[in-house]
Amino acid sequence: MGSLFKTYFKNNGQVMGWALIILVSFWIVVLILLPQIAMLDFSFRFDLPPSASGGPKDVYTLHNYSYLFFGAEGSGDSYNRVDMLVFARTLLAAAIVTIIDLILCYPLAYYLGQTKGGGTIRVLVLLLIIPYWINEILRAFAFRILFGDVGVINEFLLFFGMIDVPIDFIRANVALYTGLAYAYILLMIFPIYNVIESLDRNQIEAARDMGASWIQIHRRVVIPYAKPGISSGCTMVFMLTAGALASPQILGGPSSLWFTQLVYQWFNDNVNWPQGSAYAIVLLFTCIAIVLTVMRIFKVSMGDIGK
Repeated sequence: MGSLFKTYFKNNGQVMGWALIILVSFWIVVLILLPQIAMLDFSFRFDLPPSASGGPKDVYTLHNYSYLFFGAEGSGDSYNRVDMLVFARTLLAAAIVTIIDLILCYPLAYYLGQTKGGGTIRVLVLLLIIPYWINEILRAFAFRILFGDVGVINEFLLFFGMIDVPIDFIRANVALYTGLAYAYILLMIFPIYNVIESLDRNQIEAARDMGASWIQIHRRVVIPYAKPGISSGCTMVFMLTAGALASPQILGGPSSLWFTQLVYQWFNDNVNWPQGSAYAIVLLFTCIAIVLTVMRIFKVSMGDIGK
């Protein structure tokens, strides 16, 4: 450990080295750990008025977590079916959006990483980034206009006689899935691109000379090498999609309630911070558990992602 710090300060200098340590520590402790610890503490509290805080009723409880899984006492239901269904649907949708982004981004990232034309690559990367100069809310509303009953897509299909009546893309969640996939697509492309860019092209040429098909080349050479980038991209897209709020509220249909919307309702509409904290903590730890499980299945370590 001592030699590691010596090398670190030797490469960065004393001033810059300590500045980086302080800034990273501030980022991790103050902006990440402390808010999550505070929320975790809130999740084990009763919803009490400010005057009762610190009093005899201000004790720890599992009531907020029990409500999520079993509902209110005396409701007659053995489980909180509505909220649990929303929770499961949110996780499933996040997984679907992640798979969609991976399918779309892997070929593009491979092309960007293995193409020799430097100027062309810079132009393509710039074209990918420029649309994200527009605010996320505006992009979500643009998708709602695009997929609306009188939107561009329906007007196009009606004009060419492909359909007789407009398709309700909002109710069918087509707009929601498309908007979420588009919102985080760069977070999938660039981690994969950064890894594939460092792949020695001679390995691909050697596999091709030995008679390997394109499927075999990608399955045995490219994908194993790009696994850290794929894992990093999938992790970010899944976590951000499961925690999305603006896009589900704007693009979601009547039956597409997102779990984060329940969290928002508890915090803002019901002003019940302990219950909202419990919902948020369950979502956080469930997503982390799913990501770690998938990483273990595909034999990817945290060190690989951090490369």
